[in-house]
Amino acid sequence: MSQKLEDTALDYVIDEMIDVVQNSKDEIFNIGEEARDEFERLQQELNETREDVIRHINAGDELEQKVRYSRQRLSEVSKEFDRYSETEIREVYEKTHAMQTELAIARQEEKALRDKRDELERRLNTLDQTIERAEGLAGKISVILTYLNDDFRQVNEMIIEAKEKQEFGLKIIEAQEDERRKISREIHDGPAQMLANILLRSDLVDRTFREGTYEDALCEMKSIRKMIRSSLYEVRRIIYDLRPMALDDLGLIPTIKKYVATVSDYNDIDIEFIPLGKEERLQQKYEIAFFRLMQEALQNAVKHAEASLIKVKLEITESVISMTIKDDGKGFDPGLKQDKSFGLIGMRERVEMLNGKLEINSEIGKGTAIMIKVPSSVSKDFVF
Repeated sequence: MSQKLEDTALDYVIDEMIDVVQNSKDEIFNIGEEARDEFERLQQELNETREDVIRHINAGDELEQKVRYSRQRLSEVSKEFDRYSETEIREVYEKTHAMQTELAIARQEEKALRDKRDELERRLNTLDQTIERAEGLAGKISVILTYLNDDFRQVNEMIIEAKEKQEFGLKIIEAQEDERRKISREIHDGPAQMLANILLRSDLVDRTFREGTYEDALCEMKSIRKMIRSSLYEVRRIIYDLRPMALDDLGLIPTIKKYVATVSDYNDIDIEFIPLGKEERLQQKYEIAFFRLMQEALQNAVKHAEASLIKVKLEITESVISMTIKDDGKGFDPGLKQDKSFGLIGMRERVEMLNGKLEINSEIGKGTAIMIKVPSSVSKDFVF
């Protein structure tokens, strides 16, 4: 009787999971459709903006030619002012000044249209990536639904004791809560604070524009634009940190190459990635572990080391996987307890779970080197 109740309870859990996954699939589909609609709208707006840019360029060139001619006329009048009346001289000057003003306004409008065009192109690129990810996620969720409807039903045969079922559920909930806590903390410390600062700075722009000068307001707007880019990068980084899809599709080395290039480009830091040994796929646990270790070490170097050069070296042999992350930054004293050193603690724990060794060599003013070695057998038995 007790076993029957447990089986019924598990079936209920599975049905609930299927409902949740199905709803998630529907939401992803809706997101994809909304993104497509927005993509089409922005594409139309982009085409119109491009046409406006061309028209403004042509009109500006014509006006510039007229200004050039008017300046020549003004120069002639100025040289032979005794031949012209004061009224004629004033008319030529005012006409030239008016045309110059009109040209400056036209060029400013042209610049605004160019900026709008560039922003639309960036938004279209982002939407295109969103559509691709939505389609990919929908396909994967379909596979998960098939698994839940068919294969997962057989879990009843593998789980005999109610305690094992309970622990299974508790571990899932604990993992979810830990991940939610991490994401919440990252969003609070990163994008949320940046957005709050952007709001404050926007008020400053308004006040500067009304009370100060146009140049001061423009400078503040450029600063805000930089903060917005940083916020967008942090959001994308958090999404990428959840699980880079390239790790499953391409493997460890291509994923590290892409991540290193992205971090280097955004932070304007020279980062070198040097792969050595066998460029083969590893077991999934090693690929995930070494990517996370590299990610944590690289972020620490970027955020805290003030380095101009970072080198990431990965070597894969038949028996050992080793990685070194070295920077030329300010370094620190490894003997002193560092505040908020949870990242290094997590790295040590992850390496120890793989029966490996992590060593940190650092000296103030001479940079930091993190060396990781894990015993392993190179294997092609991985899961896509």
